[in-house]
Amino acid sequence: MNVEEFRDYCLSLPDTYQKMPFSGFFKNANSILVFYVGTKMFCFFDINKFDKCTLKCNPDEIEQLKADYQAVEDPFNLSKKYWVGIRFNEDMPDDKIKTYVKQSYDFVASLQKNKLVKQ
Repeated sequence: MNVEEFRDYCLSLPDTYQKMPFSGFFKNANSILVFYVGTKMFCFFDINKFDKCTLKCNPDEIEQLKADYQAVEDPFNLSKKYWVGIRFNEDMPDDKIKTYVKQSYDFVASLQKNKLVKQ
């Protein structure tokens, strides 16, 4: 999978948009592409490196994911309770990575929906 294929997949999810919000906050972060649903991010990666992505994850699934795949690691600079890093081109096939991107999207979208219902 290449960067454009992965980007296109993320943008194919309903109501998804992309931004590069970290360029003013972190050194060398001007190439971090973030995908959002509503006001919350569900996936991001470095477009210049494209060696891994970071996804929101159900906290109950993180340890099992790490046990099942060497490609799964702690996220970069985020909560280990809700986020995982997944390295590309390792023991997790591309279609499985896309499945976890979709789960991340669904998880964040459901949180957004619940937030709107409570208001």
